[in-house]
Amino acid sequence: MPDQPLTPDEKLQQEFNRWAEAGEGDKMQQHHLDITEKTIRRMDLRPGERVLDLGCGSGWATRLLARLVGEGPEGFGQVVGLDISDEMVRLARATSKDFDNILYVWGSAQQIPWEENFFDKVLSVESFYYYPDQERALAELFRVLAPRGRLFILINLYKDNPYSLQWVDKLKVPVHVRSAAEYVELFQRHAFENVEAVQIPDDTPTPDDYVTKSFHSLEDLRAFKRAGALLLMASKPDVRNAAPGYTIY
Repeated sequence: MPDQPLTPDEKLQQEFNRWAEAGEGDKMQQHHLDITEKTIRRMDLRPGERVLDLGCGSGWATRLLARLVGEGPEGFGQVVGLDISDEMVRLARATSKDFDNILYVWGSAQQIPWEENFFDKVLSVESFYYYPDQERALAELFRVLAPRGRLFILINLYKDNPYSLQWVDKLKVPVHVRSAAEYVELFQRHAFENVEAVQIPDDTPTPDDYVTKSFHSLEDLRAFKRAGALLLMASKPDVRNAAPGYTIY
């Protein structure tokens, strides 16, 4: 029998396993730390909160979150890192052994392996445009967020930063390219409230001898960073999702 074609999630898993083996997980921290720290400051994280890091990769942002929600007056906060790449999850677990409040899970954004109404905050850095079914992913995020929970989606690839489009054809998996307005409409259609889109410039200096394979020139790279990433923020209304009509054992 001929081999079954890979599903979209399996293609993502295969590609990001390759990234993990090539050491790209650590590079993501170098490339995205500035915009991620600016985003985390907007999250207003408190000790005791429960946070999901969606598309956690090697876990570098997960660890930043875990330091901010650790033990406090409201209890012991927990961060769950979820990634489609089992190799990234293994790497994240190996580099997070000093943290008691992190759990890494292998799974898909289109079927988040977690209970309803659980997370106070969700952060996703540079992964949302890879998800084959963004509609399904948003439905899942709505399900696992607690009532009045907050969603923070940070992406570097979107129409309003034309320089980001220079590296689309270099990716080995399909991606979504939407504008900020299109994303706002998409989030609102999925019943999220207080939907807001802002651009987060990357203030990391680019050395004159930096070699880029993603942009036509260093000036294009610098212009890309000045325009910044797109940060999408939204809230779940004060509603609870019903539990599924079955028991998971």
